[in-house]
Amino acid sequence: MTVLFDGVASGLLLFLISVGLSVTLGLMNFVNLAHGAFAMLGGYVCVLLLSRLGVPFLLTLPIVVMVCATAGMALERTLYRRLYGASHLDQVLFSIGLVFMAISTAHFFFGAQQQPLQLPAFLRGQLDLPGLDIGVYRLFLIFVGLAVAAGLQWMLTRTHFGAELRASVDNRRAARGLGIDVDRVFSLAFALGSALAGLGGALGVETLGLDPEFPVKYIVYFLIVVAVGGSGNILGSLYASLILGITDVVGKYYLPQAGAFFIDAVMVLTLIFRPQGLFGRGAAR
Repeated sequence: MTVLFDGVASGLLLFLISVGLSVTLGLMNFVNLAHGAFAMLGGYVCVLLLSRLGVPFLLTLPIVVMVCATAGMALERTLYRRLYGASHLDQVLFSIGLVFMAISTAHFFFGAQQQPLQLPAFLRGQLDLPGLDIGVYRLFLIFVGLAVAAGLQWMLTRTHFGAELRASVDNRRAARGLGIDVDRVFSLAFALGSALAGLGGALGVETLGLDPEFPVKYIVYFLIVVAVGGSGNILGSLYASLILGITDVVGKYYLPQAGAFFIDAVMVLTLIFRPQGLFGRGAAR
């Protein structure tokens, strides 16, 4: 039960980081392999605020969200927007270039070492229940992950912005004809994806670690979530993250020498038998 609980916590952390990629890749049809760089930015901002400026941990999270959303919107308006009509190969090459620039920048300012993060006392330790040891911080990750999933699904399916986003994705010309400011909608969507990546990166420092190679080490995991859950499917990304998180933790616990074999096997089998993902495509599902 403890291993299963840790798998759920790991899956929801994976969801927090990767769901932003589901927004940009699945909904906007833009291959943004630099998604992990925004998660790394969130991690470094959190470490700077907490460890060097003494800002309380919970207060660092909204600051991280705002910083990453601003950075995402700025890059979308100045760089990404020029490539919306480009081929996926051009988008991949461009975003990979941004990844290496982000890695070099992080090396220059922070060095190659792992960044330490001291959690507040109320998030450390564990709760000992019969047959189950619950890490307090992992329980916190579960609550945050579920809250973000519920809020994001509600926003995309029940709000005016969600309707505008779906209309803009389905047919930009028709959306503009209806008076929707497609450029503004895409900027906000990109800012949302970047903010979610930053939040996940900040929350993941304690469990995933943080160094300049972060965007390269974990981008495959984010892509696997989108592939397994279904492009643009928010609930699909949640279910896929839980499946992958539990599979990864259970596999590494009982057969550690296999490494990431099990999570990769889930992706391969999914792409063979369900190329559209386990739960199909669509923001409203």
